[in-house]
Amino acid sequence: MGIFARLATLIKSNLNDLISRSEDPEKMLNQVVIDMSNQLIEAKKQVAVSIADEKRLAKQAEQEAANAAEWERRAMLAIKAGDDALAKEALNRKKEHDQLATTYKDQWQKQKQAVDQLKTALRLLNNKIEEAKRKKNVLIARKKRAEAQKAIQETMSGLNNASAFETFDRMANKIDQIEAEAEAAGEIAEQYTGDTLAHKFGQLEATAGADDDLLALKRKMGVLPPEPPPAPAPQQVRVAGAGGAPTGMPQAEQDELAAAIAELEAEEQREQARMKR
Repeated sequence: MGIFARLATLIKSNLNDLISRSEDPEKMLNQVVIDMSNQLIEAKKQVAVSIADEKRLAKQAEQEAANAAEWERRAMLAIKAGDDALAKEALNRKKEHDQLATTYKDQWQKQKQAVDQLKTALRLLNNKIEEAKRKKNVLIARKKRAEAQKAIQETMSGLNNASAFETFDRMANKIDQIEAEAEAAGEIAEQYTGDTLAHKFGQLEATAGADDDLLALKRKMGVLPPEPPPAPAPQQVRVAGAGGAPTGMPQAEQDELAAAIAELEAEEQREQARMKR
């Protein structure tokens, strides 16, 4: 039970005290958990030996009880044979085995109680070690978070905040000044080169497309009435060329039209001739 006492003392020690020591808390916590795990392995070995002793005592008690039963059978056999002296010797041997069986049984019961207690203590010890592992992880996480915060604070305090941010502000003001000077130079260049009017028309043309898109979207949403249909295109009037055929007509159509006109003229002449008669 000495190993359990040592482990109990080790586990009951306050792990938080390790944070205030000069050693690295993470390394110390890991080493403590390793030591506890190794001692747990040794404790399991001792419990295993105790369980083996319990089983051995149980088998010895059973064996002595079996031996006592065997000598009783022999005594009965001697009585049947009419040899009472031999039967008495067998009964004396039976009594010896009965006493040994009782002794082993008593030792087995005590050993069994001790093993049950050891198993309970081993389970509690294992739970304590698991709890220590979880606590170790929490402590290590706290330690890393504290180190990160400390590093940030040291970095921030190490900076010359006033000069650093003043430099940024000064550079921002300088860039603003450069931009203003560039815009002023552009305006002056437009005024002296006569491009002001062209620039205004350029801006108007650039925004014309946006105005048309906005108008189309409003008509699509129903905010404005739909666009009126386009006016019908004026009919083209063809100008007749030579021979009375309109210009631009294919040659075959021109020939056909000419033939029709000639036939009409001939028919008109014949009609006039008949009228003269």
